[in-house]
Amino acid sequence: MSGHPGVTAPPVPLTLDQQVGQKMLVAFPGLEAPAEFLSLLKRMHLGGVTIFRHLNVRDPGQVRSLTTALQNAAAESGQPPLLVGADQEGGTLMALAGTTPFPGNMALGATRSPELARRTGYTIGRELAAMGINVNYAPVCDVNVNPKNPVVGVRSFGEDPGEVATLVSALVVGLQQAGVAATAKHFPGHGDTAVDSHYGAAVVPFDVERLNRVELPSFAAAIEAGVKLVMTAHLALPALTGGLEVPATLSPAVLRGLLRGQLGFEGVIVSDALNMGAIDQGQGFVIDAIAAAAAGVDLLMLIDSSAKLEAVYGGVLHAARRGLLSQEDMWVSTRRVLDLKAWIGRQVQPDLEVVRCKEHLDLAYEIAAKSLTLVRDREGLLPLRLSSNARVVSVIPRPADLTPADTSSYETPSLAAALRAYHPSVEEHVIPMDPSPGEVASLRQLLVGCDLAVVGTINASDYPGQAALVNALLEDGIPVVAVALRLPYDLEVYPAAPTYVCTYSLQAPSLQALADALWGRIPFEGRLPVTVSGA
Repeated sequence: MSGHPGVTAPPVPLTLDQQVGQKMLVAFPGLEAPAEFLSLLKRMHLGGVTIFRHLNVRDPGQVRSLTTALQNAAAESGQPPLLVGADQEGGTLMALAGTTPFPGNMALGATRSPELARRTGYTIGRELAAMGINVNYAPVCDVNVNPKNPVVGVRSFGEDPGEVATLVSALVVGLQQAGVAATAKHFPGHGDTAVDSHYGAAVVPFDVERLNRVELPSFAAAIEAGVKLVMTAHLALPALTGGLEVPATLSPAVLRGLLRGQLGFEGVIVSDALNMGAIDQGQGFVIDAIAAAAAGVDLLMLIDSSAKLEAVYGGVLHAARRGLLSQEDMWVSTRRVLDLKAWIGRQVQPDLEVVRCKEHLDLAYEIAAKSLTLVRDREGLLPLRLSSNARVVSVIPRPADLTPADTSSYETPSLAAALRAYHPSVEEHVIPMDPSPGEVASLRQLLVGCDLAVVGTINASDYPGQAALVNALLEDGIPVVAVALRLPYDLEVYPAAPTYVCTYSLQAPSLQALADALWGRIPFEGRLPVTVSGA
């Protein structure tokens, strides 16, 4: 074990130019840092970088080499160490390849176990720290009270504000016990929205009374647990902003009033990515970035071109020189960032061997097993008792990224392989996310006469072809085990399914646990963390 490479006590004071640089949280393409980025780093004294799976990740060893090189470059430039962040939530959003495949927050919600949440946070933190990632953009604190929410879903622990708050607190503690700074997101709460802020501005029409009751308890719990960062959401709350539909990221009333004033948060405020549709992407982009800084954002997350970084850096610097941004505020904001870096510098970096070690894989399976939820088994089909020559088929959609905050397309799940541990011959059918009527009819013909169909569905409410297939097989009298591999609301579009199970995840530990439970090797212990009609 060794200290974080290149991490030393931050020099003070910094010039105004350097203070502006510390507000920049940037990204770049490449498995190694390109020369252009290293030049920007040296000139601007950047605050940190975000590592993205599609841009920067091949495997854990490569990521550690990359982060070490970045920290060395910062040190050689005589500047404070870099914050290195990533979205390693577990489940549907895993920024780092080759890591332990944890089932995700809604699976933890189904376990109702704060201790499992703490252990998950600690384990994810250990793996991140080993790769040189010192900030995790997790946990998601959003309370998923809207089943049609297009961007949160299984990234949430559930719909009960108190239960979500308990699990958020535990995961924050675990992450930071491992020496990685946790980030409570998406403030003040993205759980009751029907618009994905990657594409446009969601308007949240609630007053403070409602926010205090539903959205804010989980953020308050994170703050009480000592969370180092809070990430803003690009949501409009007109009740708090005088009727203006301005994103929370740009609102002093939300950030200085609600977050710092009412909730007492003293740590680092980081914006969600500023390339999202709710933020002006044209001539107003720099103005919005300055507005975010004026509203109280300490770190501006920029993941676009270096030209946009140059424009924002220059704009914020000019605004500070002109007095549009208080220089006292600038220094206080910089001090928060430097204090966070100093805390990170006191942590110890684990060896890379901890990544995906047996202990961590065992924990992922334990969570998967304890989250499995048997919602319905009206005909007593379970546990399965099949003859060796029974014809068993598995059907599963080919995973896709359903939002920009999704890495499901990197998964190649094999439900059939998990089932074959108990049955010698299982046919495997991988279907499109939304099979056409013709594709449903063809598969229906292929499955005539089968003795059991285990059909996995992924957000079937949004992909009617999946529901059409399940309903068709039920009409044909085929025994079906319907399995929601993501959101548990799928039952609502095939309500006649007599046997219905929720895994909340399509990763290997969840599929292995599913097979174990279907054949009765382990019990179904999970409880639905959200309300499902007809359950």
